[in-house]
Amino acid sequence: MESRSVQSSSRLDVVKWLVVFLLVTVGVVGNQYFAAESLLYRVIALVVLAAIAAFVAVQTSRGGRFAALLKEARVEIRKVVWPTRPELIQTTAIVIVFVLVVALMLWIMDSLISLLVAGFIG
Repeated sequence: MESRSVQSSSRLDVVKWLVVFLLVTVGVVGNQYFAAESLLYRVIALVVLAAIAAFVAVQTSRGGRFAALLKEARVEIRKVVWPTRPELIQTTAIVIVFVLVVALMLWIMDSLISLLVAGFIG
């Protein structure tokens, strides 16, 4: 009995994914077809179609798992300890100085190699 319900839900998932694909296709083709219309109307239509497609996709088993993953990721982001402003500025300054030092070293090495090659070539 359980395998029959799993099989029917997987078939239903295939139908739902086909609906999602059709909605996305309608959005792309419709955007091209109505290119002469106002951009605002086309954007509104695309947002509505995307919302409907996302709603249908979340109703599938994979879509439901993806929605759960997004919820868990949001919880984890709230647990992150973000740096203070002084820490952020200090770290950014260190990175900028390091990049400048490496760029200077590469420029010096490039100049030396160019001089050596120019000396060999004549």
